[in-house]
Amino acid sequence: MIRTLSALFAGLVFGAGIAISGMANPAKVLSFFDVAGVWDPSLAFVMGGALIVTAIGYHFVLRRPQPLFDRTFHLPSARNIDPALIAGSAVFGVGWGITGFCPGGAIPALGLGEADALLFVGSMLGGIAAARLARHAMAVRTQSDAA
Repeated sequence: MIRTLSALFAGLVFGAGIAISGMANPAKVLSFFDVAGVWDPSLAFVMGGALIVTAIGYHFVLRRPQPLFDRTFHLPSARNIDPALIAGSAVFGVGWGITGFCPGGAIPALGLGEADALLFVGSMLGGIAAARLARHAMAVRTQSDAA
């Protein structure tokens, strides 16, 4: 129960930060990408601030033997750059550039009543489901070919 409450609290803090900074507003995000037009550099400052806070937090938190509400830290172990990572990054960037939403901004935008955010999140969940189905089908095909 305490893990769930701490995750809820962290999500609320994150969502509030996104909303307060204006990053839940797709027009503000798209203005950042419009370097040839009316460029708004504020997204870079939000990202830079988040990076600084994260680096400081990781510095102190990872010195602990374990997290407060779990037995181990769950950090990514993969360090390789593979085609799936590159393709996923490209699709993420194209989607962000077209819509002005990324998952981190779209979910708080739902709470702000953004109708476009509902369409984006629904499409994002559909894309995740389609990718999982495709990956599963490829794994099944690979196993059957190997047998």
